[in-house]
Amino acid sequence: MNIKSENMKSENMKFDIVIIGAGPSGLFSAFQAGMLGMKSALIDALEVPGGQCAALYPEKPIYDIPAHPYILSQDLVDKLYEQANAFNPKYFLAQQVVTLKTCDNFFELSTSKNITIEAKAVIIAAGAGSFGPNRPPLKDIEKYEGKSVFYLVSNRNLLAGKNIVIAGGGDSALDWALSLSEIASVTIVHRRDKFRAAPATISKIQEFAQAGKINLATNYQLSDINGNDGLLKEVIISDLNGNSKSLKADILLPFFGLAQNLGPILDFGLNLNMHHIKVDHPYFETNIKGIYAVGDVATYEGKLKLILTGFAESAAALHHAYCRVFDGKPLHFEYSTTKGIKQ
Repeated sequence: MNIKSENMKSENMKFDIVIIGAGPSGLFSAFQAGMLGMKSALIDALEVPGGQCAALYPEKPIYDIPAHPYILSQDLVDKLYEQANAFNPKYFLAQQVVTLKTCDNFFELSTSKNITIEAKAVIIAAGAGSFGPNRPPLKDIEKYEGKSVFYLVSNRNLLAGKNIVIAGGGDSALDWALSLSEIASVTIVHRRDKFRAAPATISKIQEFAQAGKINLATNYQLSDINGNDGLLKEVIISDLNGNSKSLKADILLPFFGLAQNLGPILDFGLNLNMHHIKVDHPYFETNIKGIYAVGDVATYEGKLKLILTGFAESAAALHHAYCRVFDGKPLHFEYSTTKGIKQ
């Protein structure tokens, strides 16, 4: 991606829509805004668009995107970026929204780089907010981080031929276990014998384990790590009875989820529930008129945390915001097949 970030102050900082968060839902929101004739800006704390997909697991395969039997996370981000850029949205990267003020008929946002932006409506697509990995409580683990302990896989091929221990029982742990088992020796360590992943993925893990393509160490948890100069030699695991055993390991991948922090968004006056933003259904508007929340950060009855759910929420929110953005003008909906995109 050839990304230009608008990090300098400018006199022309007025937009129809400001999108907080440039992950998949944020990027698709920019596309939808463009389809509706809205000028949009995206603000994100990361240096590149893509959110968790780009920062934490760019090579993780995703299996539930329509029309794609599977697609790598970074490839999905690249396609969404390309799709949105048909409408030339502006990117304000490596900065957070620190204040959001409600004015007469617009919102005023200021960022951590002292940039002030005005918009008629706001879409919050912040995902998990500012995030970092949940680290396992292992002694001296920081000495190994970045050398043989990683919380994301940025280049799958660098792990070829390694003895890899993956700790965790969720989608990320199991998806990476399947992927890396093609090029390395993989052992999954999980504290229970039941996994928290898509049923199809669990079935595949069990199939691979029976075929000897993956090793399972269930009802165990990480206990200790040993090595020299930041390079692992073994991972010690123990069961609930205190019985321990050693696993030969070159690489440890702990996938225990993310520590979620919405940061300044907590001070915007929005109704929150467990660090998620409450929205109505089916328009995904918050308690503040003109501010919407979509994707993983939004919560409502029946919510499914899927990327495709965020796409649908973005479309509905922007169609609802159209009347506000264009001063009461009614929206005459057109299908993309008839409307098209100006080249």
